[in-house]
Amino acid sequence: MKAAVITFPGSNCDRDLAVAFERAGADVVRVWHKEGELPKGIDIVGVPGGFSFGDYLRCGAIAAQSPVARAVRDHAARGGYVLGICNGFQILTETGLLPGALMRNASLKFVCKALHLRVETSDSAFTNLWKKGDTPRIPVAHHDGNYTIDPEGLARLKGEDRIAFTYVENPNGAMADVAGVLSENRRVLGMMPHPERVVEAAQGGTDGSVLFRSLMAAMAVA
Repeated sequence: MKAAVITFPGSNCDRDLAVAFERAGADVVRVWHKEGELPKGIDIVGVPGGFSFGDYLRCGAIAAQSPVARAVRDHAARGGYVLGICNGFQILTETGLLPGALMRNASLKFVCKALHLRVETSDSAFTNLWKKGDTPRIPVAHHDGNYTIDPEGLARLKGEDRIAFTYVENPNGAMADVAGVLSENRRVLGMMPHPERVVEAAQGGTDGSVLFRSLMAAMAVA
């Protein structure tokens, strides 16, 4: 698997994401946001967490206009995989690759803690090594993680089995406890929690490594 990890001004989880891909066995290249094309042979694009462009306007809104954003959209349109984490999830909603929006936390406070998610589907390249109902412990760190979507959109996500993760204890007021969603073709995942921060024991847990190993397993049989 060959992964590209994007860096925007203000990204601060790009190295963590690159290391998580590498730990799973992927070849990783780093891509600056001003690049208009992705390197050849990329299987998955990682859009990391952080505070791209200082979170001005709306979180992810400016990053969605960067030259590389068009390349990421083109990659997704070709059937390529995309993983957006935290600010990356916000960017993917701003590009239109995923539905809904990430609003200010209901508490109006930044939330930073480890918590349990519930795996809502194992039918994706990102979750195939989990079973539905598993509860991995993954940290969150965000101020705008309150997932919001219209009732029709939420019904569609549920009906198409596109809610990847929900919160066991909702930290931000997200509608229906949504922590991560999939695109229509199930090849784009956006999630607020940070699996790249728990891929080895020295980080306090390894639950996040399952996501990256799931991707490697899916690529091996693709």
